[in-house]
Amino acid sequence: MGEARINGKPVSLAAAAERAAEILSAARLPVIAGLGTDVAGARASILLAERLRGAYDHMYSARIFADLDVMRQAGLMFTTPNEARLRADVFLFIGKDLTKIWPEMMERLKPAELPPFELAREPRKLLWIAPGRGGAKVDGLAIQTLDTSDLHATLAGLRARAGGRAVNCAKGTLRKLDEFAGVLKNARFGVAVWGGDGLDSLSIEMLHGLILDLNKTTRFTGLPLGASANATGVVQTSGWMTGFPVRTSFGRGFPEHDTWRFDSTRMIESGEADAALWISAHGSEAPPWKKNIPLVALASPQIVFAREPQVRIEIGCPGIDHDGVEFARETGSIVGRLASQPSQTPSVAAVVGEIEKYLGGDASC
Repeated sequence: MGEARINGKPVSLAAAAERAAEILSAARLPVIAGLGTDVAGARASILLAERLRGAYDHMYSARIFADLDVMRQAGLMFTTPNEARLRADVFLFIGKDLTKIWPEMMERLKPAELPPFELAREPRKLLWIAPGRGGAKVDGLAIQTLDTSDLHATLAGLRARAGGRAVNCAKGTLRKLDEFAGVLKNARFGVAVWGGDGLDSLSIEMLHGLILDLNKTTRFTGLPLGASANATGVVQTSGWMTGFPVRTSFGRGFPEHDTWRFDSTRMIESGEADAALWISAHGSEAPPWKKNIPLVALASPQIVFAREPQVRIEIGCPGIDHDGVEFARETGSIVGRLASQPSQTPSVAAVVGEIEKYLGGDASC
């Protein structure tokens, strides 16, 4: 069993769950934040938010909405890693540390191999924009790189040159943009791969515009890497339960979604939220806010908090301590994962269920 503490002192899971229920039910507007959990944990957390008339948000919402805002406003064209591996003759990587975001990326996409479904049977062409220091150094791969301090301007310039329009820039930069544009236009099936904090909604929208332009004469698509801590799985769970992604509130008795109003950090720092449940089962992510409010934490043991939570309950990691269902980058879909090192440490869904036992009243359906 995982450890449970109240104000730093060891207690039973039942005592910790009862105290957590007291803190959350006494709040005017509690917020469930972090949400680094599997589908079962996300579902239980959203039902708890509904019961408490609180809000919920994911720790990586900024990355989530960089892609999602563009999808909602202009649409996105993307594929799966398997399709990219089998068909792409051109890869366009954008952003630094892509192999840190997804360490298995190069193994999964296998860019060094000939694409099985590419009839010309020519080696893949690999381009990388803004790779960062050492970002595009992959053993055995010939990668053309384009460094930039202004990703917005570079993507705009590349889109312009691919469309045959003039660009006002240095000759060396123009020559590089033309090289990249030529490769992209001659692709039979190209895939743009992006991720990380360096790409905001504006740069992703410009990239999507480039993809749309290229599809007028060839086939080109995208492969967003998304965020960690099962962010995509949590968003999809929220979608089928409420019709909205994260940053949603039940404060008025029904789900309302607003990316600014229900930003958990803003709510806590402004005083709108007066208690929080922090959930982080995958890594070492601690709450980012500075304000001290009553805090219940369902967290992996390696997380270090700036201040000891009023209640802290150790939870297991999906796919390691217990079986779980999550979004998998390697397939681009929801998958089931068997526990690789089964333990008695409880799951998020199990602990949330214990907390609900002490809330009183009828449970949400």
